[in-house]
Amino acid sequence: MDMNILKYLAFIRTVEYGSFTKAAEILNYSQSGISRMINDLEKEWEITLLERNRSGVKLTSDGSRLFPYAKGLCNEYQKLQMQIDNLHGVQSGIIRIGTFSSVATHWLPNIIKAFQKDYPGIDYELLLGDYTEIEKWISEGRVDCGFLRLPTKPEFETILLTRDKLLAILPENHPLADCKKVPIAALCDEPFMLLEKGAKAEISEVFERNNLTPKVHFTTWDDYAIMSMAESGLGISILPELILKRIPYRIVAKELDVPAYRDIALALRERKTASLAVKKFLDYLEHRDTSKS
Repeated sequence: MDMNILKYLAFIRTVEYGSFTKAAEILNYSQSGISRMINDLEKEWEITLLERNRSGVKLTSDGSRLFPYAKGLCNEYQKLQMQIDNLHGVQSGIIRIGTFSSVATHWLPNIIKAFQKDYPGIDYELLLGDYTEIEKWISEGRVDCGFLRLPTKPEFETILLTRDKLLAILPENHPLADCKKVPIAALCDEPFMLLEKGAKAEISEVFERNNLTPKVHFTTWDDYAIMSMAESGLGISILPELILKRIPYRIVAKELDVPAYRDIALALRERKTASLAVKKFLDYLEHRDTSKS
């Protein structure tokens, strides 16, 4: 990458993540390297771009005026690289993917392994987050595409991949463990562990649709923490079926007596402007049975 573009990118990522350390992790550089590149920009432009303090960094007024232009340059550079990749075919390129943990754990390894048989020169960058974070990364161009649950932002193009059931999670010796289908109302009678982060997700919506309120004692985005605590008898929960593949915990997963699921899709801003590598990846996903991944 052109050194000036790399400096602009270091500047952009430091502002977006609020720290040199996080920007360094994302760009695979040392913290001192990121700091040095931004110092170089400040010397070249004779402007202080960032205010540095113990809590992180933030833009100065001059930095705020220049930031959108630096970001625009980097976006145009990425478009240039896409066109170069297209001219060379799909011998090389990078696909940046936003994903949540269950897809990253249970789908992506097999999907990428199979895709690499046809396109071994493609590299991948995975960013792990929740739905809101992934939507933000897609909108900002931080990732080329991302796995989300539907509905998502109307301006995104989406490819529906699967309908993932939501199942009741119980300790093995729980009184409801022998039920063919667990009454959702019964899940409101004891401590409930909610898989959620930030904005309300699909599990809260299931209760709301049925005019019920669970006794939430614990909220986390870590599905494995919920399974471990359910095994220990600390509460019950609802989790997506995809999360429950190849788990080591002694728990029982049962269908609910009401319809409960999430629709998982791959989303991106605009397919026609995507790189050739991304387009081939989208084509591959559209014709792959994700239930076998």
